[in-house]
Amino acid sequence: MNFNYPLVLASSSPRRQQLLMGAGLVFSVKTKNVPEDFPEDMPVKDVPVYLAKRKAMSFAAELTDEIILAADTVVIINGRILNKPQNEQEAVEMLSLLSGKKHEVVTGVCLFSQTKTHTFSDLTEVYFRNLSAAEITFYVENYRPFDKAGAYGAQEWMGMIAIEKIIGSYFNVMGLPVHLVYEYLKQWDT
Repeated sequence: MNFNYPLVLASSSPRRQQLLMGAGLVFSVKTKNVPEDFPEDMPVKDVPVYLAKRKAMSFAAELTDEIILAADTVVIINGRILNKPQNEQEAVEMLSLLSGKKHEVVTGVCLFSQTKTHTFSDLTEVYFRNLSAAEITFYVENYRPFDKAGAYGAQEWMGMIAIEKIIGSYFNVMGLPVHLVYEYLKQWDT
């Protein structure tokens, strides 16, 4: 579906691209290397919107008529953010921490144009069953989840065997609450 303005996805995430294509949105991809640090005293659920807005604003000087769509997803357990793991050991530690517990996935989104900025987030509760050490090792060795917050992809083997229940949007867990993005884009001119 085409809207009145060109849409630019400010992310190289293949999952976000897949979700936008699946929703019938026409877009291009542009990325910039933007630092992902944030104030230490910032509430963890505010971090994804803060980072998404920072990513979108990095395009301010070159905007013409397009809408920039930037997003950031975090996994939160016990008030702690699990970022992308740096190595196998960190991935194993993260998945061991998630095993048998509920965690939250929060994706922050920023839609940004020359005339308007809109930020929002979506929260999904995810419940993992207990995982064995062998299952965790198998996943990390075979799927190399180093580009995924919390060290897993809901659409991959780990998501298929570990997720017992989701309260909220599955697509948010994949990295983009595409249903909300679509609604806000429909309303952009109103």
